[in-house]
Amino acid sequence: MASNAAHGAVEARFLSSARQLVGLLRGAALLLISVFGVLAVPAGSLHIGLGLLGLMAAGAAVDVWSGLTGRAASLTLILAVARVAAVCATQDHTGGAPSLWALNVLTTTAITLQWEWPPTVTAPVVAALFAVDVTAIGIAEAGSVGPRLLLECVLARLAFVLLRRSSRRMDVLRERRTALARAEALSLARHRQDREYLALLHDTASATFLLTATHGDQAAPGQIADAARRDLAVLTGATGTATTQDSPVDITAALRAVVERAPITVETHWTQGPPLPASVALALVRAVREAMANVARHAGVRSAELRVEHARRRVTVTIVDKGRGFDPDDVAPSRRGIRGSIVERMTGVGGTATVTSLPTAGTIVRLEWTGE
Repeated sequence: MASNAAHGAVEARFLSSARQLVGLLRGAALLLISVFGVLAVPAGSLHIGLGLLGLMAAGAAVDVWSGLTGRAASLTLILAVARVAAVCATQDHTGGAPSLWALNVLTTTAITLQWEWPPTVTAPVVAALFAVDVTAIGIAEAGSVGPRLLLECVLARLAFVLLRRSSRRMDVLRERRTALARAEALSLARHRQDREYLALLHDTASATFLLTATHGDQAAPGQIADAARRDLAVLTGATGTATTQDSPVDITAALRAVVERAPITVETHWTQGPPLPASVALALVRAVREAMANVARHAGVRSAELRVEHARRRVTVTIVDKGRGFDPDDVAPSRRGIRGSIVERMTGVGGTATVTSLPTAGTIVRLEWTGE
């Protein structure tokens, strides 16, 4: 089928299916019509009927082959015209029934052509076939054949146009859904980046500010300057903390490094498990580091317990301290230590984080991630 414009995915599939089905339907229909036509042919004209049947079979084979391969479209048009012309030209030699045979072959061919070719092709072709049929059956019969043929062609073309427009609308809707999904994914990615940056800001710069405000008179200027330089390196990515690849990481080894640099004494309990994606390991490391920093800042104790457990595809990291504890409901929304640096960080990689605490009863931070 000729087309000057690029088609969308749905429309392209519709046109491809139409080509395949139309060739198959026309070939099968004309072959079946011709079988019944041959049965009605007088014995003396049987050789003519069988010849027409052979032509129909050859044309049906070409229709099917062209529909399946998308090739030789012009040949199918030529054979379609030849079959109609052959039946119309020989109907005077095959008795009384071939008039119906010729009419059915003509209308079937005219209808199916509407789904393969544009009106600039089908209109003159159908007009020429009608002229051939009228020449064979006579002008008197044309009054009943003409209106029927015209109505069937118009309805077939109208149905094709409506279905094609429907497929185009589906393409438009599909493109809109894709654009919306892409925009939503981009928005979520930006939101995750913003949350990660705020969490990093809390873990680094705000901690340094707190150190300066509370121990400024005791802390050496060089210590504060070094802390500020480390914070800037983390926030700008100069330390390479951000990862662009989700390669496997040994979470036990990563957490050991955190424990060695922790500001408190940590009692550890490990169970060896499979490597984790880098993004998940990074979230766990940062959440554990923040939980230990919270113990040092707020719990009033200098020790905590760290447990790492693996069960099938799930890893659970628990940080327990026996400090002064707190009421999580009393934490102001502006405080991002638990919400941003722990809970949202784990949520961002598909995990969970729960913080259980009561005044004077210590705190339990539980981090959990389940692989796919």
